[in-house]
Formats: sequence, structure tokens, C-alpha cells
Amino acid sequence: MTIRMLALLDGTLVDPTIPIVRADDQGVVRGDGVFDALLASFGRAHHLDEHLDRLAASARILQLPDPDDAGYRRAVDAILGAWDWDAEPEAVLRLIMTRGPEGLDEPNGWVMAAPLDATTKRERTDGVRVLVLDRGFEGADVAPLPWLLPGAKSLSYGINMAAKRYAKANGADDVIFVTPSGSLLEGPTSSVVLDLDGVLVTPPLDGILRSITIAELLDKAPAAGLDVRVVPLHRDDLARARGVWLLSSGRIVAPVTHIDGADMPVSPLGEALTDLLTPRPE
Repeated sequence: MTIRMLALLDGTLVDPTIPIVRADDQGVVRGDGVFDALLASFGRAHHLDEHLDRLAASARILQLPDPDDAGYRRAVDAILGAWDWDAEPEAVLRLIMTRGPEGLDEPNGWVMAAPLDATTKRERTDGVRVLVLDRGFEGADVAPLPWLLPGAKSLSYGINMAAKRYAKANGADDVIFVTPSGSLLEGPTSSVVLDLDGVLVTPPLDGILRSITIAELLDKAPAAGLDVRVVPLHRDDLARARGVWLLSSGRIVAPVTHIDGADMPVSPLGEALTDLLTPRPE
């Protein structure tokens, strides 16, 4: 994903190739900071309020100051106003906040934007091949341990990116994490939904990130005639599912075509799920 635009919190657009953080910024040297990412299309940022709320929740978990809500909105508006929507109809906006240089009470923040990449677009239609990997902890055990940052979208994303690289090196596109006992968690950058006998199910939030896309699904599903439930899931449920999807703000809905090399069926609910969550012009 090549960054095309960068906006500071005062609403100024700056050249994304020019450094805007100090070399000793703790976000750079320690991954000490938070971020959130959202999809923009049709000239608007989707679910901006919810993403700003989640950014603030992540900041609280890391004991950072409250993010500058108005500043992030100024930065987003600057990008939306300057973006060439005819040339690039979809963009991913990343809201960044670091702790700033060590010893100074000066957090840093900005918003950067990139066109939605071809791989993500393709995965929406062609699907993804996934591996099931052990996350190394039980979600319920981690939830009460704040120093492990459960539920925070922090800049310390090395494990998640390493998991995706491992998947690609082993003939897959992505990962579904499970606990040592086999409970389903989430993907490195996505949530997981299964079709079990016509019911759409997703795991609870024990030790995993709150998904804005899942919240939208839960909100909209009843009117669309879809039954959605949040229930504990085991890796064995993957084998009996009529379909599996990875959901995220950028991908929206990506069907899982293979799990650990085994073919997955195409759920009859896939079209309705995609239609429900795909943004439309206002």
C-alpha cells in the first residue's frame, strides 16, 4: 500500500516522503502508540465516529492522552477534499498516534491515506486461503491482564505481520488465530465469521479487538433477515461450517476458500452478507 497523502492534525497536507517524527519517537523505536484504519469511498470516510472511538479506547489501554478528536477530523477532511475520487474510488485512511519522544509529554498524531490495493480488492471476490495458527494464549486468560494490551490496536504489530508472512511463505494468504485449546480468535487484521447451519456466528471479544465491521453486521442483520450470534467457537467448527469469511474495514467481506489446504464450501449466505456490508453512495 503506497501512501499518497499525509495530513497533520491542524488539517495541513504535507509531502508523505518528508519525515514528521523524531528518530527517538517511542512509536518508532518501541512501537509505543496506537492506530486505527478505515475505508473511505464516494468522498466520505465510513464509520469515522466508531474508528475515532476505538482509537481513543486503544489510547486509554496504553495510558496515552486522549487523542485530539477534532484534529483527526480536520486531517481526515483535508484528505477527503484533496483525494482524486475518480482516479482512485476507494482509499484506506490510517489514524496514527505515538507517545512521542522519550522524556517529553508530546504525543504525535497524523492521518495517512493510500489507494485500496489490488490484492484486497481481489480477495473480496476471489477469496482467501488461510492457515490456522496458534496465538499462544487463551483469550479469557489475557482479557484481565492490561499489560498485555488486550483489545488495543497498538503499533506493536510485529506478530500479526509475521503471521501473514508465514502464511504467504506456506501457500496461503492469511491466518486465523486459535488459542492453545483450539478456541477461534481472529485474523491478524480481520474478524472471523462462520455459517453454521444457516446461522452466522463470530467469537466473543475475550482477548481480541472490537470489530467495527462485526458491530455493523450485528446492527443490520435483523432487518436483512440474517441470524447473527456471538458464541464461543472451536477450530473444529471450521470443518463443519457451510462457509467462512474474514471481515475488516478495508476488505469488507472476503470468503475463505481453503483452510490448511482443504477446500471450503461456498455459503448460500455469502451474497447477502456482502451486500449488507458493502458501502453505498449516500
